[in-house]
Amino acid sequence: MTARRPRIVLGVTVDLSLRLMAGFPQFLADRGWDVHVVCSPGARLDALNGADGVTVHPLTMAREPSPLSDLRSLIAWVRLLRRLRPDVISVGTPKAGLLGGIAGRLTKVPGRVYMLRGLRLETSTGVSRRIFTFLERLTIRSATKTLAVSASLASRAVELKLASPDAITVLGDGSSNGIDVDAFERSLPSPDTLDRLRAELVLSTETPVVGFVGRLTEDKGLLVLSAAVERLANQGTAFQLLIVGGVEGDASVADLIPPSPGITTVTTGFVNDPERYYALMDVLCLPTLREGFPNVVLEAAAAGVPTVTTTATGAVDSVVDGQTGIVVPAGDADALADGLRRLIADQALRQRFGAAAKLRARERFDRSVVWAAQERFYRELVGESA
Repeated sequence: MTARRPRIVLGVTVDLSLRLMAGFPQFLADRGWDVHVVCSPGARLDALNGADGVTVHPLTMAREPSPLSDLRSLIAWVRLLRRLRPDVISVGTPKAGLLGGIAGRLTKVPGRVYMLRGLRLETSTGVSRRIFTFLERLTIRSATKTLAVSASLASRAVELKLASPDAITVLGDGSSNGIDVDAFERSLPSPDTLDRLRAELVLSTETPVVGFVGRLTEDKGLLVLSAAVERLANQGTAFQLLIVGGVEGDASVADLIPPSPGITTVTTGFVNDPERYYALMDVLCLPTLREGFPNVVLEAAAAGVPTVTTTATGAVDSVVDGQTGIVVPAGDADALADGLRRLIADQALRQRFGAAAKLRARERFDRSVVWAAQERFYRELVGESA
């Protein structure tokens, strides 16, 4: 009789977050797992349907607190796990982590993993912070193991008394999904396509481009970036600003990044293919106030682009200061402007940092290495629960 393949359920809240584990369900299936993916309905989940060894389960979850909706989602989670009876459930992003974790505990799933990708509470205050703190503790306590995607994130969770040191683990150098540098390089646009894209965006070839990629929110430090841009403009530093990503919430792009006289600012809005825009950049700026482990830094590195980022949780792990980029204190617009000015003014330094960033991404964060470490971790859980 053939033994049953180990069964794992992977969950995220919304369809867009499947980018955080792109390719990993198929990798697990190839390694002999019976893989089930749970998230809210969407095109990315539909695209995953039909992959060999992977079964998808649309399950609507609201990103923001919504008691009645959350209760319905929790009931759906419990019913699904009772039917599937998995050996391991691995859930990440706040709402899927909470609901999937509670459902896993209620249905006695042996291996329950919470993939901690960031702490929303870090940039919250008052009642919101207390609520987010309570929910994080509940999620972590519902899991048998918590995987943090960076060392600083694990340390911060322990510091905030969300988890005990022995309950939280970091694999290797961190990252939730790594990067395939060779595949990323192949996805970059050809010179002709790049020229057309540059012309479409009205970017000059003569002036360095500072780029930002991500959600347009205050948590990403865009108000700090705006202040730094104003300082650079007032000092006569010549550069162009390329903003790739869509606005979240009620704010507008102009609210987060007001125009600065003398600085060309180009915004793309939300795009499905941010990868091609890195080839237009000379420097990536991630002025974030909180992260888990920023994938955009790895993507920039794969394109040979150095990053200026901050000491914020998660971000500080992504750049080796003075080797693969520059790290400045979070929230410090003057320091951010100084870091950007250094790289804007020095092409040789940009190239040296960019080459070192690419090498580090290839050696420390190659997707095959990150995936293999996670799969071994899950195998050990199956062994522990057998």
